[in-house]
Amino acid sequence: MEEESDKTLQQSGSVHLTKSIRCIVKLGGAAITCKNELETINEENLKMVSSQLRQSMIAGSSSGKVLGMDWSKKSGEPEISFTVDDFEDQPVAESSPFVVVHGAGSFGHFQASKSGVHKGGWNRPLVKAGFVATRISVTNLNLEIVRALAREGIPSIGMSPFACGWSTCERNIASADLSVVAKAIESGLVPVLHGDAVLDDLLDCTILSGDVIISHLAAHLKPDYVVFLTDVLGVYDRPPSEPNAILLREIAVAEDGSWSVVRPTLQDMNTQVKTSVAAHDTTGGMMTKIGEAAMIAKLGINVYIVKAATSHALRALSGELQGEIPEDWLGTLIRFSSK
Repeated sequence: MEEESDKTLQQSGSVHLTKSIRCIVKLGGAAITCKNELETINEENLKMVSSQLRQSMIAGSSSGKVLGMDWSKKSGEPEISFTVDDFEDQPVAESSPFVVVHGAGSFGHFQASKSGVHKGGWNRPLVKAGFVATRISVTNLNLEIVRALAREGIPSIGMSPFACGWSTCERNIASADLSVVAKAIESGLVPVLHGDAVLDDLLDCTILSGDVIISHLAAHLKPDYVVFLTDVLGVYDRPPSEPNAILLREIAVAEDGSWSVVRPTLQDMNTQVKTSVAAHDTTGGMMTKIGEAAMIAKLGINVYIVKAATSHALRALSGELQGEIPEDWLGTLIRFSSK
């Protein structure tokens, strides 16, 4: 058993950080893409999310000129636009270490569900083709998110789990080398990981969701707090599209991993929280998010689930909510409770 533990530690990669991680952010696929339009980014939301991340990460960046780092040609523009002189004698901005993980939304899920990549099996040509197609789709999205962050002056670096050597065994993480992530953080860069198609020791291949990735990162990097940015205000007692859906303001997680609603007080405390999963979502939907968030909270790390591109999201990202949750903040706090 001890050898098994050592092996897992080696597989996860030794993480030696001189900088403490302030926040790990999960950009929900539904918040940054148009989920019902194949491979379509929600440009307005992504721009606002990137701006809010800049304000949260980089001290004094809410005012003054933004020095963009995307020096590639943009669609519809004839030239690459940047000015070297802007960077001359520019002091290095003080920034808090963040890590970003994003979901796939309308990228990747379609390819994965149509081909059955999440079920595995190289013996089926459709699965192998779908594996390739899924990775093309999710890495394209990753590039666009990295570019959006870079345009806001965030030194973002895309890191695909597959390319970094992450793999699973029966869909559970078996190997995850975090050394490259750690080196990037130490260098003042912002790693941007994503849900990916990966190799699996028993199934041949499967889908590794962004929610599982963020839980693994939190366990090893120990951030001050974690923020899930979604397309709804937080966790509800049922799908928020249903009448009389109630926003759950606070959820407590016990030592055994079980969780209960603290606020508001529900009439029937035994009622199971109901969630829905889109037909093409191969990663488990909201229930997976709650489960992974509970695992993170069990480590003593507060998790905030909040609607992306809102003032509520900015407050969560900025660390403003580390004390008592104000009544005018709309979102869901998931925290550990030893009681």
